[in-house]
Amino acid sequence: MEKLRLEILGLSSSQSQSGSFALVLGETEGNRRLPIIIGMFEAQAIAIEIEKIIPNRPMTHDLFKSFAHGFDYKVKEIIISDLKEGVFFAKIVCSNNEKNIEVDARPSDAIAIGLRFDAPIYTHESILAEAGIVLTDETEDDISEIKNELTSTVKREKEASKEGGMKDLSVDKLNELLKEAIENEDYEEAAKLRDELSRRN
Repeated sequence: MEKLRLEILGLSSSQSQSGSFALVLGETEGNRRLPIIIGMFEAQAIAIEIEKIIPNRPMTHDLFKSFAHGFDYKVKEIIISDLKEGVFFAKIVCSNNEKNIEVDARPSDAIAIGLRFDAPIYTHESILAEAGIVLTDETEDDISEIKNELTSTVKREKEASKEGGMKDLSVDKLNELLKEAIENEDYEEAAKLRDELSRRN
């Protein structure tokens, strides 16, 4: 089955689902766009790698890269392989120079990992035909806005990790970041967020 190369065009907050982001992919040799709704953690992992920001502690996708290198595996490509009832599926194609292995994954995780290996992203014509959006002047403006939002999304995440930047965040956002910091085992950041929440109570 013929594969079509995709590139990441941007990330933006999802208008339809709170706490989610729209990851927009575009075919490199065409005008169709493939928007995929992903979670905040995966959006952060993608944005951090695009902007080449080094986190205080390795993220899950960085751990995957270290693990793969330890066993002499490389990620050759990412394939958005299927679409069932509105849910996208992906495969991470790995190689150790002797054999190829395909690992099933969510597209968001697959892309976050693929970025860390500079692996190309592909999909099939059938998926673009079903879920792709044809670029018009109006959608071109939307894509431009999304590209601009990618940088601001990363900046917001960086600011949230600084104590000074916490004063401008809502209590809900602070709780959200606190939960995320604990999940990432970033206890220093969690303590700062907890202290800021305590100051407001």
